[in-house]
Parts: sequence; structure tokens; C-alpha cells
Amino acid sequence: MKTGLGLRVKTSRAVRDVIPDSMPLLVRVSATEYMDNGWDIEECVQLCDWLKDDGVDMIDCSSGGNSLGQNLTPFAGYQVSFAERIRKETGIMTGAVGLITDANQAEQILLDEQADVVLLGRELLRNPYWPLQARMELDEVVGWPSQYLRVREIRRFLEEGGIG
Repeated sequence: MKTGLGLRVKTSRAVRDVIPDSMPLLVRVSATEYMDNGWDIEECVQLCDWLKDDGVDMIDCSSGGNSLGQNLTPFAGYQVSFAERIRKETGIMTGAVGLITDANQAEQILLDEQADVVLLGRELLRNPYWPLQARMELDEVVGWPSQYLRVREIRRFLEEGGIG
């Protein structure tokens, strides 16, 4: 077992032992370091299998990005394939990340069963209204949180011509 893996497995076991069975246990992994002789997807799949055996419910599938020596050119959804592979090879639930910025892109990941959930980070920092906008883009009925109802009414008022 590579250095650090034993600690991760022991930690997941220890956490699972003290939280209720009804509480999901999620672990974020880096599927690859994008470097020769570095951590890779094969090793990550094995780790995720161990984590599943130890009671982890879902894997948040990220990847490297921490080294100047890495070979990485990010593109839309560039980490989704890691979630898909881990999901298919281990049977554990996965969360897809990595330049997921469009509602249709996120929906397609779920429809294609590449992941069980789509997790957003930077996109929500850039646009905290993304979930509401995504639902509108997908022609879903938008249930506005009560805190936003005033904004919705102001927007409708302005779209209808406003004051005059």
C-alpha cells in the first residue's frame, strides 16, 4: 500500500464507526496526478474499492493540478471519466467534477450514468444562482427559495416594462 493510503483507509473506518449508519460518508480523491510515475487511475480504483468495503458511500472524483510537472490540459468535464470508471469498476456511487458549467452538460452526465451526482465548486462561486438558472435552462418548474421571492418579483416587474 502506497504511503498515505493506509491512513486514508484507517480514517474512513474510524469515521464510519462513529457516525450513524443513516449519515452518508463521502471521500474526495484525486484520481490521477497527471505525472509519470505518479498516482494514477488504476491505483485510485483500488483505493475506492477498499473505501467502499470500509463503509464509504460516495467518492467525489477530482484529480491533480498541484504540480508544475503535470501534463494536463483541462477541458469541459475533463474529470468526469474518472467518476464513470470508478463507478463502473467498484459499484460505489460517484460525484463528477471538473469544469462542469452548463446545465445540459450536467444533466447529460447523469442521464449517461457517468456519475450519480454532479458536484459544483468554482462555478457556484462565480454564479451562486447557477442551480436556479440551470433549472430554467432545462425547462423545469423553478421553486424559488423564499429568500429569493422578492428578487423574482422585481425581475418580473422589470421584464414587464417596469415603472414607465
